[in-house]
Formats: sequence, structure tokens, C-alpha cells
Amino acid sequence: MQNFLSKKARSVTPYTAGEQPSDRQYVKLNTNENPYPPSPKALEAYRRYDFSTLNLYPPLAMQGLRQAIAAAEGVLPEQVFCGNGSDEILALCFAAFFDADGDGAAFADITYSFYPVFADFFSIPHTVVPLEEDFTQDLGKLSETRAQGLLVANPNAPTGIGIPRAEIEVFVRRNAYRTVIIDEAYMPFYNESAVPLVQKNRNLLVVKTFSKGYSLAGMRCGYAVGSPALIDGLERCRDCFNSYPVDRICQAVCAAAIADGAYYQEKNALVVSERERLTRELAKRGFFVLPSKANFVFARHGAVSGRAVYEGLKARGVLVRHFQKPRIEEFCRITIGSPAQNDALLAALDELLDECKM
Repeated sequence: MQNFLSKKARSVTPYTAGEQPSDRQYVKLNTNENPYPPSPKALEAYRRYDFSTLNLYPPLAMQGLRQAIAAAEGVLPEQVFCGNGSDEILALCFAAFFDADGDGAAFADITYSFYPVFADFFSIPHTVVPLEEDFTQDLGKLSETRAQGLLVANPNAPTGIGIPRAEIEVFVRRNAYRTVIIDEAYMPFYNESAVPLVQKNRNLLVVKTFSKGYSLAGMRCGYAVGSPALIDGLERCRDCFNSYPVDRICQAVCAAAIADGAYYQEKNALVVSERERLTRELAKRGFFVLPSKANFVFARHGAVSGRAVYEGLKARGVLVRHFQKPRIEEFCRITIGSPAQNDALLAALDELLDECKM
């Protein structure tokens, strides 16, 4: 069977998503989903949708969705690109802005693990810049690379550490001669978006998603905001793969969701409040917790290994994410759930830690 596959298919190392076991009912805190339901207006858009139109392809230009995003972000529709989740958009970034025979991309060594997967898949050379000792991203060292373009996750994943917009602005201007991509998947829980910088920085592309802050991970929709020239590059590459990446229903639901900003501000504020509570409770139990600006925390225990925490919680019906990677193998990434989910996590941790003392 190997003879039927290309060299790329045989050699590529795919991205590993968070596990979704079905052997029992779990408290699922491993994939950073929002614990609250979508906006009532988004659900109403779904219920009112005219399903008889599903024999037709989706609107090619996605006018309604792009206009809704543009209105929410304070930009023009021609500055908006939509895709089948922000992951698809990030993949298209590697096709649109980096050359296989050029200086490629640069990003942190500990960041969203899809970046090196995309780089390898598109044969893009890439430079990784180590995080500082405190796990912050060194924008100065990123700027010193010869890369064709730079990627920064803000807040970063899996650390959750954020970078203020003022620092991002200096970084973007310093690198005005090359593309700067800011991945803002977790920005709804930080509110330091770089989108206001797009108007004066033609090299800046900001990538966002409906999965986290808009409680629509099941819809698979993301968007990017940037100059029309950057958007055109993404569209040209997209249309070499799939001209209709966002289905009709998804376009309608996401347009309704992003127009209901007040609902999501309220729900995401609850997530932030729970994040602060969980940080305090973990610290009481002997965990070191990085200062998160996302909808998760990244924590390690002083006496119990990260692997043991992950396995012990899973055995007790709670899923968290563990990474077998140098410097972070003792950490677990824990999604902020509802108060009840977080209480279940803490109860399971108490049981686990008591067992480890024996």
C-alpha cells in the first residue's frame, strides 16, 4: 500500500488533536471549547434557516458573513477573509506568504503545534525561537531572524501568556518589510486585539476563530483581517483547493453570532472569572500556574509529574491536555469549564493528590 502514496504522505507527521474517547462520560477540559452555548440569536438563525436552499452552493463571496465581521471589527468587507476554521486559514497563510526556496517562516518553539506541521507539509523552511525562561515570547529575537514572515500566537498556546497590543504594534512596525501574522484564537478572553493596527500596517494579518469566544467550535469557521492585498493572496490560494469552504448554514449562524457581541462579552467574562478562581485553587494545591489570558491555564505540580496528573485525572473521568515536549512535559493544559466542571476537576485533583501522598 505504501507504493500508492506520495513521498509527502509517507513522511509527513500530522497534527495531533485533543483526544475524544468514548468509553465513558468525561468532564472534557482538554480542547479549549467554550462551556457556554452559542448566542440565542445564532441558534435562532439556525432554526429559521431555509433548508430548501441546500441544493445550491454557498454564496461564493460570503457577503453577509464578511459584512457582519467587518461591522464587528470596524473594518471594510474587502479586508476580511473567511475559511473553514482558523486552521484552514493558517494553512493557506503558509501557501500565500512563504516560499519553499525562500527564508520561510519564524515562530516560537513552544506555540501552536500546527505551525511546524503546516511548514513541513508545504516544504517551507522555518526557524523556531525559544521562549524566554518565564515562557514569554521574545519578539526581539523573532525580529532578528531572516524569515520571510513571522507568526505570533497571542495569547500563546499552550502557555496562555498574552502580549499587550502596544508591544505588538512596535513589533509589526519593526517588521514592515515582511508579513506578520498574529493568531488571535484566544483573544476574546484578553481584549488586546491587533485588528485596530491593520489600517496603518499593510503587512499585518490577524487570524481569528468562532470556535473559542463564540461557542461555535462545531461550525468550523474562522476569519482573517488584513489589507486587501493580503486577503487577495489568501483567496487566490484558497481557490486552488476549495472555492466554497464555508457552508450556507455556517455563514448564517456565524453572521448572527458576531452581531450579538453583548451576549458573548457576558459569557466570556464568566470564563475569565472562572479562570482566576481556578488559578487560585490550583495554587492552593501546590501548582505553579502561568499567568493565562486565554480560556485555559497551563500548570505544573511541585511534587506530581505532568503525566501522572493527566493519567490520574483521566482515570477519574476528567480530561486535560498533556504535551510530551521538552520544557513543558511537567505541565498540563486545563480548559476553563463551567463552575460545575471546574469543581469536578478540583475534586478529582484532591483525590489524586491525597493518593500520591500515601
